[in-house]
Amino acid sequence: MFLFAFTRRVRHGSRAVVALFTLAALSTTTIHTANAATDHNKHMSMATPGMAIQLLPQALGTYKWEVSTDNAEAQAFFNQGMQLRWAYNMPESVSSMVRARELDPTCAMCFWGEAFSRGSFLNGGMSAEQAAAARVAIQQANQLKANSSAMERALIEAALVRYPEGYNPDERRPVDQAFADAMAKVYREYSNNHDVAAVYAVSLFLLEDRRGYRDLADPDLQRLHGVLTGVLAQDIKHPGACHLYIHATESSQQPELALACADHLASTVPMASHIQHMPSHTWNEVGLWGRSVRANIAANNADRRAAQGKGFSYGPTHNLHMLLFAASYDGQGAVATQAGKDYRKYAGDAQFEATTLIRFGRFDEVLELNRRPDNAASAAIYDFAKGYAMLKGGDLTGAQTTLADLRAYVARTDDKIRFHPAKNVVGVLVHILAGEIQLTGGETEAAIESFEQAVALEDSLDYDEPEPLPFAARHWLGQTLLDADQPTKAEAVFRAELKDHPHNGWSLFGLQQALAARGFSDASVDEDLEQSWARADIWLTGSKY
Repeated sequence: MFLFAFTRRVRHGSRAVVALFTLAALSTTTIHTANAATDHNKHMSMATPGMAIQLLPQALGTYKWEVSTDNAEAQAFFNQGMQLRWAYNMPESVSSMVRARELDPTCAMCFWGEAFSRGSFLNGGMSAEQAAAARVAIQQANQLKANSSAMERALIEAALVRYPEGYNPDERRPVDQAFADAMAKVYREYSNNHDVAAVYAVSLFLLEDRRGYRDLADPDLQRLHGVLTGVLAQDIKHPGACHLYIHATESSQQPELALACADHLASTVPMASHIQHMPSHTWNEVGLWGRSVRANIAANNADRRAAQGKGFSYGPTHNLHMLLFAASYDGQGAVATQAGKDYRKYAGDAQFEATTLIRFGRFDEVLELNRRPDNAASAAIYDFAKGYAMLKGGDLTGAQTTLADLRAYVARTDDKIRFHPAKNVVGVLVHILAGEIQLTGGETEAAIESFEQAVALEDSLDYDEPEPLPFAARHWLGQTLLDADQPTKAEAVFRAELKDHPHNGWSLFGLQQALAARGFSDASVDEDLEQSWARADIWLTGSKY
């Protein structure tokens, strides 16, 4: 039986049932232009007392957090609120908690839950407006805590420091530190309680840089991992702990650490789109591309169900981006290109429609596109696709003109693509297009140099999931070296690329061909390619078109 060898990728260098919530309104992740904190706060402001929300048990899992209330309906809304908080459906979580404390105005933990759901989370900071509302809620919880358990009182008291009067979002670090310090004391006393541990982990993660690679030797990360694994060792399906653990491991040396909980996470909140999506952060890192495709199809379906009041949506554009990225590496051209089209229909941005078509060699369809994005960075990526397709269609002059325009954009821009400098992302494409033009003119060595520059720029990009481009520069470099009768160098390039994107057929095919050119074969490579390309809908002739 073939077993995947998990290799660390290393860079070288809702609405729930509320009629007013639409799928569009719930997009908290617009990949290239939105400010996550601004979006978070905008949607949080929609969740106010009196905004109708109903229980949606068919969309939820079995997770419960029993609190001190005699009102069964209030308890049910609290459970829903916590499931949605762990799923990052913050507006619906707030609304559920508000409904819980309306049903039982004496429930101190229902007020605590409202405050917790209004607070900062990994993808968004707390606004001054939300902090003020949370402060009212936590003060009310503090006044009602006499009838709560000792653990609940400790949680409420620890949260008091999180919502100070006059909270300034631009100076949140001291507040986050104070909350983490207060939760450390609660955790020491109640370390066996999984929900306390998950809240403590939230407080610790808020002190970490959200972006970039994580070093498993970092004592702070080790502390965070220790808290999370302590929960998961006993409850692999805890939605809060598993969600955080995937984020805490995905950019580390061992993303496979989260494989066990990734297998279970989707079932914990079945119709929350972000929970369906999250396992793909682990699966992409270890090269389980087919699983990632399925996860993001499920996430996209949950987004669609949410628009009908049957689920909970979060980050639908992010889900589509991850879907097209994973499908591109899995060789599922129909899925990838359709996701690119759906992204364009949803976000009004055709860059991924264009780049997925380039990935799969559908140049005539790129030339037929007439939807250049308004956003300058997206437009530059779209223009690359147009220029590349022009070249493949025999329009060398059009390709050269496009290349000149892209170089001018790179030279002057300060734009960002998410948090990446656009000049670096578009710079990768500049060198790819330049290399292809040079190949057309028979300048193979110059082309190899251009592709090497593309690789160097790509390696300089910080960790991101998914990455901005649905292909790798090494696919161009390796194929060109192979075509130039340099199979040993090509082999090294493809092996390096497989460290970055394990088990992808583009690189495995190139590696297989490089070995064959040297008179060798490797059964493990052959079997890896067969397994990895089992869902592909294209016939490979090279690692790039």
